[in-house]
Parts: sequence; structure tokens; C-alpha cells
Amino acid sequence: MAVEQRDPIANDGVVPLRRFALGVEYDGGEYSGWQRLVRPGEPDLRGESTVQTTLEDALSFVAGSRVEVTCAGRTDAGVHASCQVVHFDTHVEREPRGWVLGTTSRLPASVCVRWCVPVAADFHARFSARARRYRYRILNRSVRPALQRQYLSWERRPLDADAMHRAAQALLGEHDFSAFRTVHCQAPHARRDLQHISLRRDGDIVEMEVQANAFLHHMVRNIVGSLLLVGRGDQPEGWIAELLAGRDRTVAGPTAPSAGLVFVGPRYPVECQLPVEVSL
Repeated sequence: MAVEQRDPIANDGVVPLRRFALGVEYDGGEYSGWQRLVRPGEPDLRGESTVQTTLEDALSFVAGSRVEVTCAGRTDAGVHASCQVVHFDTHVEREPRGWVLGTTSRLPASVCVRWCVPVAADFHARFSARARRYRYRILNRSVRPALQRQYLSWERRPLDADAMHRAAQALLGEHDFSAFRTVHCQAPHARRDLQHISLRRDGDIVEMEVQANAFLHHMVRNIVGSLLLVGRGDQPEGWIAELLAGRDRTVAGPTAPSAGLVFVGPRYPVECQLPVEVSL
């Protein structure tokens, strides 16, 4: 039988278990991805830092007890997030502002907690989400970037962003995305519902925005890698539809670099009462 934990600042009263959701922003360049590589609370002897471990250590300091988080979607090494959503449970009584400011004060400059919201006990950062959004940005010019290089991919050859956009529309809807799935993907199946995809040029920047109910491992970067071949003129626009139908990863384009990818965030039903930026 579980023993109720007591908050030392709560006048020795029993504090009920509460669930909170956090909006977390991070620069993934210095991390080995989101997912913790060791058991909770254990040091990583390999010296590989992850966003999850970094966040949990900061939350645990504020709580005065071990805190574990569950995220909306794991990100790979080098991938950034503008609003990753996590949830955690605690008996410790703190106001949302206290969780935000206290946790952020214990985080490195590459991570911050943007907001904290109390949520229902049945809210789940991963399973309650109805969609996820990513953005991929490519600097398309002859010279590599110096400024903001950690947030941009680079392509020296001219890209036809309009052709890339037209080709990408073949991916809309529910399909088997095996052609854009890494061999290391552990998902039980490759069917996903891609709800929106667009590419546009703004000066030297080609930007892709994509939303789906969920994504496979490396799916976004593999889509970008194939669309780059269309943008360069190496493949016709109809090639993307052929790849999708063929379900063969070996004939698709290479995996695009991680630096240009940002997890914009998940989206939840309005009933979850989360900030507008992550609500449907």
C-alpha cells in the first residue's frame, strides 16, 4: 500500500497528489536527445547529457524529492523544442509560478520552463495529444551560416521551394510512411495521419512546417531529405508520391541534419485547459 508523502512546508498536513503540465523550451545542440539514458537519479557515467535528466534534476531540487516527467514527444540529439509539453505528479505544494521560476533557476541557459498549469489526473502529455508540429529551416545560399548556425540546415545549391511544396502535398492524409522511417524506429506500425505540410521561401530561408497525429523516428528529417532532391531538380515532383507508395526507405533521400529541426509542440483538446499555443 502506498504511503502518503508529506510536504515539510505544508504544516504537516497530507498533501494530495497533483498533476502539472509544463511547457519547456530547449536548445538541443548540447544534448544526446530528450530521453533519459539511465535510471532516475543515477549519474550517467558516459557523460551524455539529456534534456529529460536535466529537467528532472531541476524539478527534483525545487520539490525536495524525486520528480519524473513524461513528454509529449521525444526529440533526437541536436533537435530543439520551442514548446515541449511534459507532465509530472507530486505531493509537494507549490504554485505554478513557483515551479516555473524555481525550476528555471536551476536549469542551464539552454533550457527553460515557459509555463506551468495544473491539469486533471487523467491528463497525459503523450496520450492526450491529438497532433504534433515541427518546423525545419534551411539556409539556401552559397555560403554557410555564421549567425544562428545551430538552428539552420544549409544547402548551397538553389532550391525550388514551390516545387518542394507541391511534391509534399502527396503526403497528406493517413498513409504507411515506411519510406520515411529509420530502421531503428520502434513504433509497432508505420501508419500516421499527416494533417498539414507546407514549404515556403523567405529570402534565403526555406522553411517547412508539418503537423501529424504522431511521427515516426526521423520521419520529418527523412521527408526533408527527400524533398531536397526535388528542390535541387534531381528528382521530379511526382517522386515523393512514388516513394510513399513504395514504402522502401532505401530508395528515399538521406536524413537531413538535426540542426534545422524544431519541435514546435503538441496540440491538445481545449478541454485540457492548456495555453492557446498547444490547444486545438
